[in-house]
Amino acid sequence: MSFFKYKIKNTLLIGAMAILAVSCNDYLDQAPLSAIAPEDYLTDESHLAAFAVRRYPDILPSHPNWNFGTFGTDGNTDNMAVPALDNKYIPGLWRVAAIEGDWGFNNIFQANYFLETVLPRYKNGSITGADNNIRHYIGEMYFLRAHEYFTKLQALGDFPIIRNTFPDNQEMLTAASVRQPRNEVARFIISDLDSAALMMQNTAPTGAKNRISKKVAQLLKSRVALYEGTWLKYFKGTAMVPNGPDWPGKAKAYNASYQFPSGSIDGEIEYFLTQAMASAKEVASTTALVNNTGIIQALTNENPYFTMFSAENMNSYSEVLLWRQYNRTLVTHNVPVNAMAGNYAVGLTRSMVESFLMSNGLPIYAAGSGYKGDDYLTDVRQGRDGRLNLFLKEPGQKNVLINLAQGTHATEIEPNPQIWESSYEKKYSTGYTIRKGLTYDAAHAANGSGYTGSITFRGVEAYLNYIEACYEKNGTLDGDARTYWQQIRTRAGVNADFDKTIAATQMSKETADWGAYSANQLISPTLYNIRRERRNELMAEGLRYMDLKRWRAMDQMINTPYHVEGFKLWGPMKDWYTPAQLTFGATNNAAVVSDPALSQYLRPHQIRSNADSYKGSRWTMAHYLNPIAAQHFIITATGGDVTTSPIYQNPGWPLTAGAAPNGL
Repeated sequence: MSFFKYKIKNTLLIGAMAILAVSCNDYLDQAPLSAIAPEDYLTDESHLAAFAVRRYPDILPSHPNWNFGTFGTDGNTDNMAVPALDNKYIPGLWRVAAIEGDWGFNNIFQANYFLETVLPRYKNGSITGADNNIRHYIGEMYFLRAHEYFTKLQALGDFPIIRNTFPDNQEMLTAASVRQPRNEVARFIISDLDSAALMMQNTAPTGAKNRISKKVAQLLKSRVALYEGTWLKYFKGTAMVPNGPDWPGKAKAYNASYQFPSGSIDGEIEYFLTQAMASAKEVASTTALVNNTGIIQALTNENPYFTMFSAENMNSYSEVLLWRQYNRTLVTHNVPVNAMAGNYAVGLTRSMVESFLMSNGLPIYAAGSGYKGDDYLTDVRQGRDGRLNLFLKEPGQKNVLINLAQGTHATEIEPNPQIWESSYEKKYSTGYTIRKGLTYDAAHAANGSGYTGSITFRGVEAYLNYIEACYEKNGTLDGDARTYWQQIRTRAGVNADFDKTIAATQMSKETADWGAYSANQLISPTLYNIRRERRNELMAEGLRYMDLKRWRAMDQMINTPYHVEGFKLWGPMKDWYTPAQLTFGATNNAAVVSDPALSQYLRPHQIRSNADSYKGSRWTMAHYLNPIAAQHFIITATGGDVTTSPIYQNPGWPLTAGAAPNGL
């Protein structure tokens, strides 16, 4: 495979242009790119297809090696825990980086290069190929730019809106560094997604779901609009929103007189939530949910809802809108191996497990719920929401049903949780582990290399986005929202009467769920149950931290530390272990589990007192946005004075490398 590169100065905005590679399988008859002059590239449908698909791995989430893939992304939230607590939950340890960080533009540059090159050629008819396909691949690049910008929006908020490439000119690059207000960035993303949806077909030219389609663009639009609408709502009146008190953008002349396009922040909230509802409905109304038979896989009974998350080919699942395909001999990952064991030390939390309702629709604490308690993992699963029963593992269950001889790295029978282990390959960090992503075919554990598909976008999110946006916008649920919610609960094996659940919900008993809060205040039972449904349905699918941020759901930890807990170790289940496997003691460096004096429940971050995490998870307002590395202020400053840079730092963060947020 050949490639070419454009040599671009490694400045603030533009890094060296990445490889423009073509697909080994589909385009072998194409002249090597190194033999094509730049002006002759991107002149054929096949060039456009290859350019776009080359950007997928750099921009879209998928399963890499040596971890739990996308199923482990929610680690370090209240949903899932890993042994080492992230520094963002230990104020003072997260500091301003010296270089790099989130302020990078390579993927944006790639998209801009494509669009500014291809669009004029398309308009003058100089690109060969089928018109529908050419339009589709242009739409893909609009989508990929939007997706990359959404990543920047979540990390940094205000951000430069760059629509084209720039020459190697420091003055021009510095001028382009101005940060646009976050709502303007979100509007730009939505505009790109509208363009993507307009250009793309309902089904990608390949006829499969391995390439972006119109429906994927509509789903991402609903996600972006819901994100920004709720962010503006819950951070209103803070420095985290444009024109809020002490908003740092106000100190720069170019933003000093900024006015919202809709006239007010409330108008912006209304705009985004309206957009979220409309785009979510486009997807939800045309996407059927995959059937859940309730069966935990057996050789003669397939449960489509279960296999959807670990199929080799996901094209047949109506709910899967985009997925990445792997291959036994080309590209593999380790998710099946880790799903058969301890999930690569990513464990479900007690909070996550207890959030699931009973199948009758009642919270576990409600009178008449029928909850069996949590003395044993078997008890935890009995009578519960079908999703918990399906995906929460317990000892003695079979992890392999076929091709056992091929499974060199398979765990055939689920063991007692190996909480004492130190290696991530073996450790059960909380005692609660999931089977989401598990395949019963041991061929995917041959030499540790699996090749199941990886879901990138799933249609049920549109249902959830619509429900939440509708309630956040109107304070009530319309007919569509109620129907979508009932369909989700019915599929989950839970009583569809969510009003019954709402009436039985006591917010004072839901405080272990970070999503029960916004701005340090408990929310209403209705809104909480909307968030609960989202939490349960999207468990281990990588959206939890995004949700927690936009809900402003971590303020309560500013003054009150939170201790992550797992299963009830210090009940009857302690008899599963030898004394050596239950070594504890805060000052004992050999300790492997938490002291029963602290809690009956295993606390993975409170095992040894010399650990930074021992005092619990805490928060500071600055952590809702990431800091911009010091390098970028220095490069764009005049005379070495970083305050002259057109870039401004995020609220609470200093300009100096190695510094913690102000006051810490």
